Amino acid sequence: MAISASRVKELRERTGAGMMECKKALTEADGNMDAAIEAMRISGLAKADKKSGNTAAEGAVAIKVSADSKRFGMVEINSQTDFAAKAEDFISFAANVVEAVLEQQPESVDQLTVGGEPVEEVRKTLVAKIGENIQVRRCVAGTSANGLYGEYLHGGRIGVVCEVVEGDAALAKDIAMHIAASKPVCVDESGVPAELLEKEKAIFAAEAAESGKPAEIIEKMVVGRVRKYLAEITLVGQPFVKNPDQTVGQLLKDKGASVASFSRLEVGEGIEKKEENFAEEVMAQVRGS
Repeated sequence: MAISASRVKELRERTGAGMMECKKALTEADGNMDAAIEAMRISGLAKADKKSGNTAAEGAVAIKVSADSKRFGMVEINSQTDFAAKAEDFISFAANVVEAVLEQQPESVDQLTVGGEPVEEVRKTLVAKIGENIQVRRCVAGTSANGLYGEYLHGGRIGVVCEVVEGDAALAKDIAMHIAASKPVCVDESGVPAELLEKEKAIFAAEAAESGKPAEIIEKMVVGRVRKYLAEITLVGQPFVKNPDQTVGQLLKDKGASVASFSRLEVGEGIEKKEENFAEEVMAQVRGS
């Protein structure tokens, strides 16, 4: 059966697939548009499953804060390449996902739906269209009872949302910017995980013991090192990036404000990237031929 160019064009517009793929699908479906679309969808989902094992460590972070600054949603979506993360389809998908996170306030990605469908199904469709493994890796959402949220997005790769109480939007954004740059572990000492603190104390004690100094001096050395460490990892103890002469804690005190919470997402954080060696890859192909 001869397939007209107009039919191929229509299928391409409806699926976003290539011209040759559309023509092949229509030929195999004897010109039936709906059957061709269904076959392409099944084929695309199969390809998406195969690509799910490919490392996706690039991508983008998207943030959405409600108009009253009382709710927020933030998501990290990964791709295999930075090029794919800049494609219109990827950007549109990210915008839809973060909007859904804001509205649904899910505890995890598994609970998320986009356009009435599970986000996993929408993701698979995007994978089939883009041709790369795409993963909705993690999401964060929140609602503030007493404060407001400020956001900062750096290059589309580092996103921060900061909840400030008794402060304004400008302060919240400044603190969010600081968090993006300085990467604190928590707001103050009360939020430092006990196991992390004990681990650092043990290291400091072992290092101090090697000095051969008296026990009381070693104890003071450890206390001093712990104090310095806490200042480095807590938000309120860090020098403010826009004015290093004052700490974030001092800035907040001057403003009569406090930080209730913050969330920070960075693209690819903690993902082990596969190191590619082009020369070795070529040699392997030569040996196998």
